[in-house]
Amino acid sequence: MSLVLAFFRNFTIVLKTKKNMYPEQMVAPMRQDLTQEGVVELRTAEEVDQILSNEKGTVLVVVNSVCGCAAGNARPGVKSAIKNANKPDHITTVFAGVDKEAVAKAREYMVPFPPSSPSIALFKGGEVVHMLERHHIEGRGAEAISANLKAAFDEFC
Repeated sequence: MSLVLAFFRNFTIVLKTKKNMYPEQMVAPMRQDLTQEGVVELRTAEEVDQILSNEKGTVLVVVNSVCGCAAGNARPGVKSAIKNANKPDHITTVFAGVDKEAVAKAREYMVPFPPSSPSIALFKGGEVVHMLERHHIEGRGAEAISANLKAAFDEFC
């Protein structure tokens, strides 16, 4: 077996046996960055199902992440946008690489969009009506993300 193949085989085993990719003490401040602003964390698949299976109202789902574009762009953009006069009925977050089942369930609702973190999805009536994928977040400032979300809130909320 080649050295590269052995590495990927062992890496896959580690990923499958580890509960979370990141230690909780590392992600806690990243979680709090949103929750201290009133964003509700969804940590299980059941919690995601409960909020997204309801076909009434609007729901924002932020797929949080440890990456720099989440810290510098996505989270600050969301925090600014949710101060808008028009905003979703429910503002929620799941954490990629940590709350795996919750993220997987949220991503099922985000089809046809491919998995992406960070990402931000706005649902209305149980359907995605606006989506910011990672490639929409990287390289854009928090102000641009906030403006994009506010426009979506004004249109759909």
